Amino acid sequence: MDLVVKSTLPEKTKAGILAVPVFSEPALTDQAKQIDDLTGNVITRCLDLGECKTSAGSAALIAPVGNLKTPRLIVFGLGKQGATTPENFRNAISKVISLAKSTQAKDLAIALDGVQVIDRDHAWQARQIGETAAAQCYTFNHYKSKSNKKPVKLSKIALLITDKGNKKITQSGAKIANAVAKGMDYTRDLGNLPGNVCHPSYLAKEAQKLAKASPKLSVKIIDEKEMKSLGMGALLSVSAGSKQPAKLIIMEYKGGKQNERPHVIVGKGITFDSGGISLKPGAGMDQMKFDMCGAASVFGTMKTIVKLEPAANIIGVVTAAENMPGGKATRPGDIVKTMSGQTVEILNTDAEGRLVLCDALTYVEKYKPASVIDEATLTGAVLVALGTHGSAVIGNNDEVIENIKASAEFTGDKTWQLPMWDEHHKQLESPYADLANIGGRNAGTITAACFLSKFTHKYPWAHLDIAGIAWYTGGPMKGATGRPVPLLTDYLLRKTAS
Repeated sequence: MDLVVKSTLPEKTKAGILAVPVFSEPALTDQAKQIDDLTGNVITRCLDLGECKTSAGSAALIAPVGNLKTPRLIVFGLGKQGATTPENFRNAISKVISLAKSTQAKDLAIALDGVQVIDRDHAWQARQIGETAAAQCYTFNHYKSKSNKKPVKLSKIALLITDKGNKKITQSGAKIANAVAKGMDYTRDLGNLPGNVCHPSYLAKEAQKLAKASPKLSVKIIDEKEMKSLGMGALLSVSAGSKQPAKLIIMEYKGGKQNERPHVIVGKGITFDSGGISLKPGAGMDQMKFDMCGAASVFGTMKTIVKLEPAANIIGVVTAAENMPGGKATRPGDIVKTMSGQTVEILNTDAEGRLVLCDALTYVEKYKPASVIDEATLTGAVLVALGTHGSAVIGNNDEVIENIKASAEFTGDKTWQLPMWDEHHKQLESPYADLANIGGRNAGTITAACFLSKFTHKYPWAHLDIAGIAWYTGGPMKGATGRPVPLLTDYLLRKTAS
């Protein structure tokens, strides 16, 4: 998807389809009125007949129309002018993209003069349009051996802005949107790949490919031999039952000053999670290829960062392993020593994400990070708490958490903060080791974060449990979502700006 900004008048715009906003009062912007006059009041008549509505989030297709260089018209409602909420704008744009796709148009133009969203500028509008289009236009058919004639794919969107000041702002948003869209697509591709293809070694090679795209990006791959010498007993315990060796992948982007402390994002990369000896039920196990979506979001974010080239130092870390049963697999009751020196009693081998992450969180201490965010499909409990609507955020630093929440609100990647009380930490007590890897049934999302917090005392840290939003289990958009790449990118760009 390519998002561009043009100052062309809507009536002179060549595109497969043109989208025009309408409001409850006044109904028509100057752009809409010009189009209405040229087309014999087609918009006004549509509104009078009730075929088009001004209510926020509505959209209707009018085709064909005359006297325009676009054969089709979409009229979308945004409610009262100046009172459009971010959510209403997202909903309206989502319907516009859906309607445009249904016509099999290759390109779409959207008239944005006069569109105001509460507490948001035109750059934000561009970013939302780009991300929404990327989500709806994504397809994954890599393994289809036969297919019918490929449907026409919406591949270009022009944002029509005649005001010079707004055009410049919109262009800045479009630049970010294009980069984020590519990062989200990359995240989806990695997430949707089957486990027999996308294993730890595959991800290591992907990182090396990504490094070739920018001289500012370097990659280090830590193999199991080096992990052992570093004392990463927790990470190694997860891959012990698999024939696929674990990899710790470090992607280091140097865009800031040499001595500037980096911001670090760490992704859980369990490329297939059978549960290990604590085997998962067979139903739905195919979805466990998505247990590396935290890692995929790190790859997608780093791809976005390489494209945007911010003046910051950013490190992406991926803990890649496969959790399988086998003769050498870790057993429930085994005790391992982490890189930090703390010992862990593994009561459940299906609580493996925290085991690969804890050694990575210790490893990144060497960078003296300004902040660390880990993102992981860590617990099923987060779906009980938040459903599929948002991610849980928990951490040891209020500023980092508030920054994440601000980026979440801005991008639409919803988050909700959960606490870490002393009582939650006590649930991890073990009579045999420093801590257990599970804390019982209650507060599972929180106790998982409590476990990770034991390894983050030396820097500001926050944890995102993305198990509810990382993939869709069914429907036309089944598969990886590409989230939370927009949130992570926005967080890092804000840090650059500050």
